[in-house]
Amino acid sequence: MGSTVLPYMETKPKMIFFTDFDGTITVDDSNDFMIDNLGFGREERRKLNDEVLEERMGFRDAFRLMLESIKTPYNECIDILEKNMKLDPYFEKFYYWAEENNVPIVILSSGMRPIISALLEKFLGHEPKSHLTIVCNEVIPRDGKDINSEGGWQIKYHDESHFGHDKSLEIKPYAALPDGERPILLYAGDGVSDLSAAAETNLLFAKEGKDLVTFCQRRGMPYTTFQDWSTILSTSQDILAGKKSPSECAIPAKSA
Repeated sequence: MGSTVLPYMETKPKMIFFTDFDGTITVDDSNDFMIDNLGFGREERRKLNDEVLEERMGFRDAFRLMLESIKTPYNECIDILEKNMKLDPYFEKFYYWAEENNVPIVILSSGMRPIISALLEKFLGHEPKSHLTIVCNEVIPRDGKDINSEGGWQIKYHDESHFGHDKSLEIKPYAALPDGERPILLYAGDGVSDLSAAAETNLLFAKEGKDLVTFCQRRGMPYTTFQDWSTILSTSQDILAGKKSPSECAIPAKSA
């Protein structure tokens, strides 16, 4: 049986925390920053975002168009982001609390691994420890070029879904565990790509004022809002200690 244990269940956690990265763990979205400042700009990005929100276009296709507008070499993109991105002021505290309390953190991102790894290492001052896992898209050369040359890189999607990375696929095996074995599953996010994952968990933290809140209200999906990770930390502590159930923390979404 040992060989069939799900990866995040190896330490027999009572809780697993799945989370988006850009705009959730970071204050701003690194992909948006690149598109707005190195690509075709904020106005074009918002137009494509609206197409996705109104379900006229898949996230996968819109995101590829946005990234294709960036010609800056990949290593330069990482350097620029390291200078401009900030970590949520309370995420580091959550990260160490999770380590101490056997709560695996699983980052499910529509971003690309080299950027996420570089930013986390810079923010934390070390490579993330084993309780944190990154599941995301990759970056590959374009047209035989070096990724660190002008127009030399492109995104390689994690799967064939219309999201490019269907985050729910990582959570479903844990959600399917029988009562008594299934840990509490929590999720934090801010955007459209987080919707499929959120539906699989016991409680969704949706960032105030962002697209995910709009989507939850339209779909009638329960959620709770957060401005920063201080709310997520205190709520997770209460749930792990048994002071509150996940359903007590959620506000029912009102359909718009």
